[in-house]
Amino acid sequence: MSHESGGDTIRYKREAAAWAVDAFFRPGMVVGLGTGSTAAFAVQRLAEARAEGRLTDVLGVPTSRGTEALARGLGVPLTTLEEHPVLDVTVDGADEVAPDLSLIKGGGGALLREKIVAQASRRVVIVVDAGKLSPRLGTRWPLPVEVLPFGWRSQALFLESLGARVTPRRGADGAPFHTDQGNLVLDCGFGPLHRPEELASRLDARAGVVGHGLFLSLTTDLVVAGPGGVEHRARSG
Repeated sequence: MSHESGGDTIRYKREAAAWAVDAFFRPGMVVGLGTGSTAAFAVQRLAEARAEGRLTDVLGVPTSRGTEALARGLGVPLTTLEEHPVLDVTVDGADEVAPDLSLIKGGGGALLREKIVAQASRRVVIVVDAGKLSPRLGTRWPLPVEVLPFGWRSQALFLESLGARVTPRRGADGAPFHTDQGNLVLDCGFGPLHRPEELASRLDARAGVVGHGLFLSLTTDLVVAGPGGVEHRARSG
């Protein structure tokens, strides 16, 4: 059990994000900017580098309206996948990371855009604090599944038939949470996933399911920060 304080966790997130930007961003790159608290530190580090006269020609593709607003507020120049359909590198966070660098993402509700950007990237760098490491996906985090509002209850029944405990996500105001695409998110407690590839295939084949938080075989690099410092792991094979 981790005994780090919230302040420590924030520091680790900042350290991992800064390390990743310094290690992987190069002048002239077009980069994907993830969503969430750890990815926000990466955007801030990019802005700091620009203020220092470095990385001034790097363009970012944000994965959410929130990241777009943050980047614009910090003066980071942005572009789109329409203008640059292939990205050099994306830096993003994750909710849970398995030993093979497979992920559960989507706690921030940007899972569909995050996956589109990741799949468009030559390199996908995931930055996390050590508390996000897990022996098996689903052990510590439910799986977010993004569904169309039309017929969403039928999707909930389908997910229950696969063994999930389904909780429709709600916003801070108690109203149903809607993604930037206007869809709903169903948080699915499956428990530890022994065959995540099989589950991903079932979800990918289901009409009405427009995205899910299983990011399999996408991560090329993992940057983890914890009490022992920052560690970089590259995908093997």
